[in-house]
Amino acid sequence: MRIVIAEDLLLLREGMIRLLTDTGHTVVAAVDTADALLHAVEEHRPDLSIVDVRLPPGFRDEGIKAALRLRAADPQARILIVSQYVERAYAADLLADGRGGVGYLLKDRVTALDDFLDAVERVAAGGTAMDPEVVRQLFTRSNRHHGLDALTAREREVLGLMAQGLSNSAICATLVLAAVSVEKHITNILAKLDLPPADDAHRRVRAVLAYLNS
Repeated sequence: MRIVIAEDLLLLREGMIRLLTDTGHTVVAAVDTADALLHAVEEHRPDLSIVDVRLPPGFRDEGIKAALRLRAADPQARILIVSQYVERAYAADLLADGRGGVGYLLKDRVTALDDFLDAVERVAAGGTAMDPEVVRQLFTRSNRHHGLDALTAREREVLGLMAQGLSNSAICATLVLAAVSVEKHITNILAKLDLPPADDAHRRVRAVLAYLNS
């Protein structure tokens, strides 16, 4: 896999380069500013871009704004955001087109190497990978403002794991449920959120969006 990294912390950037290289990937560019990220993606057309939220010169939201520009220019661009903080509005924006191929990890998760590599593979394949803490904060916000009357407690658990990007088998293992039970919960969730079958969208991502924006 060909990857571009945009991260201003030298040690973290070099650590990601080493880890990704050692696991068979190719880092085609590693930059430390948003402008350099845009140029690198235009030049290399990577399979995945790993982007810090806050980059020079302002260290506010330059990185994630650049990532959103990349998605706007190419909806198929695969973006994995890494951050020390949960930027709730931007996290929701990443999911907004419902196409998948996006992820948002807190930097603590990057040091959990298996979780990080799993997120890299999942996002590059067109799935989603949302940090559990990001999902928790988004769901807490939704709960506070909108309530959870439509879903049962177990369905909310399943939807939370769907939001993280887990597959059905991974949800089974996490909740210690049979596959048929998980499939039933997901069917109920999609029905309650009025998401009929469609070939042109990722229903799981749409389910998460519908829930957060209900």
